[in-house]
Amino acid sequence: MLKDLVLANRSFRGYDESYKVSRKELMDIVDHARLSPSAKNAQILKFLVACEEEVVTKIQAQTKWAGALSELNLPREGSRPTGFIIILNDSNFETPIGLVQKDVGIASAVMTLAATEKGLGCCMIGSYSGKGLIEALDLPEHLKPIFVIAVGKPAEKIVLTDASKGESVKYYRDNNDVHYVPKRKLEDIVVFPKT
Repeated sequence: MLKDLVLANRSFRGYDESYKVSRKELMDIVDHARLSPSAKNAQILKFLVACEEEVVTKIQAQTKWAGALSELNLPREGSRPTGFIIILNDSNFETPIGLVQKDVGIASAVMTLAATEKGLGCCMIGSYSGKGLIEALDLPEHLKPIFVIAVGKPAEKIVLTDASKGESVKYYRDNNDVHYVPKRKLEDIVVFPKT
């Protein structure tokens, strides 16, 4: 069951804009992160949830997607996400950045799996203007955007392929706009100790 969710949990860059993600859905997704493990149980992250069209548009304008396919300008007009979750670092907590990053990784993985279970799709976005988001969303000084997750109803096909040792793992699209994601083979990533 979990592996099925992992296989369905892809970085979508095309969404059905007729499906409006609800605040309730976003809050439930964040609740999965709230209940997840946290480094030292510090629970320092905050989460901005947005499904209002005006706010979603402001966030979208501050993000850059699919760096390996920048010529495609994804997501295309008419296929953008209808919700966002922004993970925020609360500087009121004096927490080493390493612990913050661990919590961001845990929260992001859990939230995207929770969204997948609901039939939604996500894209974790690390390329964004932090300053632009702070200004556009009028965030208080102590809250800094650290990661952005787009949420919506997926409207594209993504295919996983095996990458042989030494082959590129750069994602690509074919002429039918099918998105291919090469994955290294299990035997190429597992290391066994010397006996």
